[in-house]
Amino acid sequence: MNTLIGLDKLAPGERGVIKQLHTFGGMRRRFLDIGLTQNTVVECVGRSPGGDPSAYLIRGAVIAIRACDSRNIKVLRYREGSAWG
Repeated sequence: MNTLIGLDKLAPGERGVIKQLHTFGGMRRRFLDIGLTQNTVVECVGRSPGGDPSAYLIRGAVIAIRACDSRNIKVLRYREGSAWG
C-alpha cells in the first residue's frame, strides 16, 4: 500500500521519496532551494534530544527541519528493491 505520510513520521534511519509539498510562499521556496523536489529520496538521520527538529540527508547535505514544517512534506516510505530502490 502506497500511503503518503508526513516527513516528520520517518524514524531515524528510514528513507522516503518526496511526493508533495503542502507549503506556500517563502517556506516552499526554501524547501525547493534545498532540493526537496518530487521524487527526491530523503533519509532521517536523527532527532534532537528534545525530539524537534529532526535532521534529514537531502542530496548529500544534512538539513534540520522542524516538525511543524516537515509534516507538510508528503513522502512515500522508501523500500529497498521497490520501484524507488
